[in-house]
Amino acid sequence: MASGLLAGALAGAAGTTALDGATYLDMAVRGRPTSSTPQESVERMSQRLGVDVPGRGDARDNRVEGLAPLFGSLVGTSVGALAAAVDRAFQRRGREVPTVIAAPLIGLAAMVASDLPLQRLGITDPRTWSASDWASDVLPHLAYGVVTHAAIKAARP
Repeated sequence: MASGLLAGALAGAAGTTALDGATYLDMAVRGRPTSSTPQESVERMSQRLGVDVPGRGDARDNRVEGLAPLFGSLVGTSVGALAAAVDRAFQRRGREVPTVIAAPLIGLAAMVASDLPLQRLGITDPRTWSASDWASDVLPHLAYGVVTHAAIKAARP
């Protein structure tokens, strides 16, 4: 079981790399700025948990900027491990979810795992997003799902 979860976490890491690449490509093509929501989530979570990010000025700001993508990586590897566990359960029953279904579902799971906390922390409200905002979120998460699912399949015994 542990090796399956590790393979899933590694698949999630590969998916996270794809998500980041798709996001940076979108930024380069459209000339859009980086999102401040990851840093805002670190700030809000530290406030809610009563845990201060150490330092002052630039040193503290740099820590917040470093923690933000780490949380994204944690979400990506966790969703990958969960997806691998679900895949393994299907495999044990002699079944397989087709890629055309599994990849978008894995991407959706990662999107919910990253967007729901942002909504709950009051940082953003997806109900107010434009079509462009949705595309900037959906397409990278779809890339995550495709790569994560492919890596899970490649790691099967």
